[in-house]
Amino acid sequence: MTERARIMKAQENEVPSEIRDLVVAVSKLSHEHRAVLEPALNRVVDSTRRRRRILSLVQDALGQLRLDMKYLAFDLEATRRERDDFRSKLEGHA
Repeated sequence: MTERARIMKAQENEVPSEIRDLVVAVSKLSHEHRAVLEPALNRVVDSTRRRRRILSLVQDALGQLRLDMKYLAFDLEATRRERDDFRSKLEGHA
């Protein structure tokens, strides 16, 4: 796969197909109509890409948080077991 094809594929994943269809439709308009619509369309495309990136970051952060919570729960349980073992040893010697 060429570098250009890879970039195009990445851009396709960033923007929904409906917006890509709209970009193609606007590109086929006359220059005067295209000049009116393109700035707004570019803002929509940019905001869509930004939202996708933010969503991806949030999903990654949530995944990391879930993993951290599992480690913390495991550590808490191990600490409780150690505490209970220590208490039983102290009570056995008392």
